Amino acid sequence: MAEPSSSLSSSKDELFQLIKRLGTYLALKMSNLFSISLQKLDPRSVGAIAGLAVAIIFTYRLMRSPAAPPRRQPKRQAPTTSGSSISAQSNATLMPSGACSPSEDLRAQNVVDEFFQPVKPTLGQIVRQKLSEGRKVTCRLLGVILEESSPEELQKQATVKSSVLDVLLEITKYCDLYLMERVIDDESEKIVLLALENAGIFTSGGLVKDKVLFCSTENGRTSFVRQLEPDWHIDTNPEIVSQLARFIKYQLHVSPTRPERTAPNVFSCPSLEHFFGCV
Repeated sequence: MAEPSSSLSSSKDELFQLIKRLGTYLALKMSNLFSISLQKLDPRSVGAIAGLAVAIIFTYRLMRSPAAPPRRQPKRQAPTTSGSSISAQSNATLMPSGACSPSEDLRAQNVVDEFFQPVKPTLGQIVRQKLSEGRKVTCRLLGVILEESSPEELQKQATVKSSVLDVLLEITKYCDLYLMERVIDDESEKIVLLALENAGIFTSGGLVKDKVLFCSTENGRTSFVRQLEPDWHIDTNPEIVSQLARFIKYQLHVSPTRPERTAPNVFSCPSLEHFFGCV
């Protein structure tokens, strides 16, 4: 008499395992798909994603639907004096043999939750998204890449921020990056270049020493930016940011205090790494 029940249970286990394997496979495919920038998805890709989601939900609901309870055959029960035996038989009579147990529902729900778990974007994807696929970036050194904040400090030392290295290296992978700064003498230039070299920027990234530019005035940095015509310029000087707003597509004003937005194409943030969500 127990064969139909065990056969049904075996079939449900096989169905559950099939759904679980399907969920794992689709999760892998969805992860690979979402590694591409969402801006490049075409309508067919979006439709495919929606179709897969509907198929998973429909299959899950179908699996949860209780099958019609089989017709019970009258059977002779041996008399017993045990109260626990009577209680167990009553519970077995009340639960249809085709219904899913709570543990099966929980396992199936876990599979669905795992499949629809959001995919965390990589730092490279965040950089490209934040820069709006910009291909050329100019950036000042003091206060953004370096710990120092004045040209006078560069006469003694230059310290690259460790927190900005990962972002800087990702930018060099996808963009043509130029670094620039105002210095007082040639010795300051050597100190800055040595600090960048020791930080691994010239070896790990796509930056070369020829793309580190130096000038003697703030207007010189403004001229550099206008000649290079970047998609993004990053600076700490509000006057330079204001002057370049008409000529540069996007700018990031790095400032510890959030200044009033001077133009719709100018963004502000306490630091470069903060802008890309690395803090």
